[in-house]
Amino acid sequence: MKKRLIADELNEDPRIQEAKRLIVEAVHEHQNKLDGPLPPVEALTPSEDDFKRLSQLRGGNLFYRYLGSGIGKGSLVELIDGSVKLDFITGIGVHCFGHSNLELLPTMIESSYSDVVMQGNLQQNIETVELSELLTRHSGLDICFLSTSGAMANENALKILFQKQSPRSRLLAFDNNFMGRTIALSASSDRPQYRKGLPKSIDTDYIPFFDSERPEESTREALSALKKILARYPNSHAAMSFELIQGEGGFKVGQREFYVELMKVLKEHDIHIHVDEVQTFGRTQQLFAFQHFGLEEYVDVVSIGKLSQICATLYRKEMIPGAGLLSQTFTSSTSAIRSAIFVLKQITEGGFYGPNGRNQQINDRFQKNLERIQKKHPGRLHGLFGVGAMIAFQIDEGDGKQALKFLHHLFDHGLLAFSAGSHPTRIRFLVPLLSVTDEEIDQAMDIVEKSLEVL
Repeated sequence: MKKRLIADELNEDPRIQEAKRLIVEAVHEHQNKLDGPLPPVEALTPSEDDFKRLSQLRGGNLFYRYLGSGIGKGSLVELIDGSVKLDFITGIGVHCFGHSNLELLPTMIESSYSDVVMQGNLQQNIETVELSELLTRHSGLDICFLSTSGAMANENALKILFQKQSPRSRLLAFDNNFMGRTIALSASSDRPQYRKGLPKSIDTDYIPFFDSERPEESTREALSALKKILARYPNSHAAMSFELIQGEGGFKVGQREFYVELMKVLKEHDIHIHVDEVQTFGRTQQLFAFQHFGLEEYVDVVSIGKLSQICATLYRKEMIPGAGLLSQTFTSSTSAIRSAIFVLKQITEGGFYGPNGRNQQINDRFQKNLERIQKKHPGRLHGLFGVGAMIAFQIDEGDGKQALKFLHHLFDHGLLAFSAGSHPTRIRFLVPLLSVTDEEIDQAMDIVEKSLEVL
């Protein structure tokens, strides 16, 4: 008789199976009490002191008066003040499965009785193999290095690129890009205010991004700027980091021809191509944005995060770094790794991609609603901006203070969103792909209209 693992026997134990069934049944019963956005309940509303105490403990204010109770239903989430919100920002794109997803719940339960909370450098469980195989197969890249955050995925990408190109020490990126908040990533992002007081680490040169209103002219301008920089600093750049759709920059979208023209010049100068997909991953018409734009032949390193649950740096085998450059005590939690497998299978097998996939259907639904509101309120809303399930629109001239005020109107009416970009500032949605319904999109846009009328 073939020897079986004790872990297999544990997973098949009738008590475990019954426990999972009962937990799912209980969550389902209670979450069904959530039927739509609700205002706070006066008897449950936390005092101002509760939020002040939390602000003091974390060293900064919360953007919203948001403290979750721990239960939700797809796009809906309950807060500790008894209110229920439509969550259309999902932790800035993380919770793509929504809240209290019943299909994910068995995976989370299994993770809870796994032998360790965190997996890492010396100890990986078998699910890490499955996740790494999924990511390399779907990306077409050879190597997958997992990490706990999108910033760490980008940091690892830069370490690989600079070591491979040593002694080259400069980086290229687009104007208004954002890569993260480590010392290196703050130096690489076009956000001077985020690196105030930090030591200088990476010299970064910025290229103008694509302008959809001036496609040919902006392509020429970007090429001219690139060539001028390369002439000024010959043989100095290790790589260029591409945000193919600028996330924090306002969901600005380029075109394939624009990227190809730049990438050809970069390859001629032996400069590697890094694509930052921490926000775009999973949300375009293909799993990866570089696939959406047909750039497979040019890409050397890709970093992903947010929707993927566990973050990763993917790269070609020619880019494998020297021993010791990459190593992490924490790869991530067992629950995150198993959840990542669940999410990947759901979105790759669930009809989300292609011109008629669910991501594009979500986009079309928002567009239809936006056009309806634009007819009733001419000149107030502009857009849509973004691709697929990356949705943004602009109010009036895109004033930042007005956008902030509007976001809090949305919150008070039961809808969670966030801002993106500056000059103009846009309103951004990153909806829960696996659970959002067309009816909820309509409901959310009704809240947008209601909030616009009181702005």
